[in-house]
Amino acid sequence: MEIKGSGKLLRIYVGADDRLKGTPLFEAIVLRLREIGLAGATVLRGIEGYGAGSRVVHTARLLRLSEDLPILVEIVDSDDRIEQAVTAVEVMLEEANCGSLMTLEKVEIIRYQPGD
Repeated sequence: MEIKGSGKLLRIYVGADDRLKGTPLFEAIVLRLREIGLAGATVLRGIEGYGAGSRVVHTARLLRLSEDLPILVEIVDSDDRIEQAVTAVEVMLEEANCGSLMTLEKVEIIRYQPGD
């Protein structure tokens, strides 16, 4: 599959300790996105951050080690597929009942092509 042209970038921010039915939430999100056929997803672990419900800053510094670090899941795909993703992820976030943030941006896809 090759994708070019206009699309959307969906970013989902959750915590590393957030779970959905015992599975890390970010992992469950990636698996669900794959099931519904999105082009790909990338998970990034933050080294420091806080969200709306946090009273402390979570950090990876050695002396203040926190396991509940920020996690960012990024997905780029066509507008219609991203709409499917938003709907699916909304259900998962509601079920997990955790703090979260989702953002959406217009992007121009220059190249998306699988390797050999």
